[in-house]
Amino acid sequence: MPHCAAVLICVAIAAHTQPSNDPKAAYTRALQLEQEGNYPAALALLWETAGAVPGDADVQHRLGEALERIGALEAAIDAYGRAVEIRPAFAKAFNNLILVLVKAGRGGQAVERARARVAAAPADPDRLFTLGLAQAEQDVDAALATFRRVLALAPAHALARYNLALVLKRVDRAREAVDELSRSLAVDPRPEASLALAGIHFQQGDFDQAETALKAAIAAQGRYVDAYVMLGAVRKAQRRYGAAREALGTAIELRPDLWSAHATLAQVLRLDGREPAAVRHAAEAERLRLRAQVEQEAGVWTAVGTASLDAGNPAAAAERFRRALAIFERYAPAHYQLGRALQQLGQTTAARAAFARAQELNPSLVAPGDVR
Repeated sequence: MPHCAAVLICVAIAAHTQPSNDPKAAYTRALQLEQEGNYPAALALLWETAGAVPGDADVQHRLGEALERIGALEAAIDAYGRAVEIRPAFAKAFNNLILVLVKAGRGGQAVERARARVAAAPADPDRLFTLGLAQAEQDVDAALATFRRVLALAPAHALARYNLALVLKRVDRAREAVDELSRSLAVDPRPEASLALAGIHFQQGDFDQAETALKAAIAAQGRYVDAYVMLGAVRKAQRRYGAAREALGTAIELRPDLWSAHATLAQVLRLDGREPAAVRHAAEAERLRLRAQVEQEAGVWTAVGTASLDAGNPAAAAERFRRALAIFERYAPAHYQLGRALQQLGQTTAARAAFARAQELNPSLVAPGDVR
């Protein structure tokens, strides 16, 4: 699952975060916070911006991505749906809506919506591509046929070729998957395609080719954490423990909350005879894994509460934010949203306390000016 642990940003940066009076500035700041990896603060600002400008498709789409990242799938579906309703030609938002419907176990609905869109323009490769995405988890043969139809219409459609390769990989047609990924990379050197190619080489025991593909992924996206984690696993399999520690150390530096990186590093350290360090990282991996679980649950309840807040029911919203905090008290966005709800209820002192706790946990979450 996508991870949403708080990344603390210095107070000097936080002083420039003014959340509510200027929705455009808040949205710009949210995008900056996402780039910095401070997803909780970004999510809080996106929630607030979406409430202030509900007719902005870009804001709704970005909110959907943030909600999907924390596992609040139903809320993400609503946000993507609003983006598409506002801007019917918003292809990326529609694609994400289809994917999250599938992820939420509503694959049949995803296929139905994608088919309806294709019916309006049967020769549109992008609409067909979206149908292939919907079919990929429902009917593999249909998905393969649809992606190939896309490529017949648009041979340079790199995303269709990439997703065709993913489906081929899933049905153990590795050689064909490698060929399609190579063709995709020739058109568009996306780091995700290099990572997928590396994964196939790794599974086949071709470690040198896997490392080459991973280095290409990192060259395309220097902070690509998943590539560093897989690179560490490849080097572990080669018994290059020092090089594996280096790759995994970089992954942890980029994403200190990524429990899988700590777990793999613990295995490497144990194999390298560094038992005390292995025990420390194994314990940290388990702590982070459990924290990610409760953060996801708290995030879902915060999303439900925010929907109530946006619907004009701050009392119900406050109850749901408190439920989120009962699950994970250190979830800063829930404190921040609770502050907004209490502010609407006229409970200014309690609102100040909630905003203060949010900022204590994540300095980028600064209270609105009229509350401080």
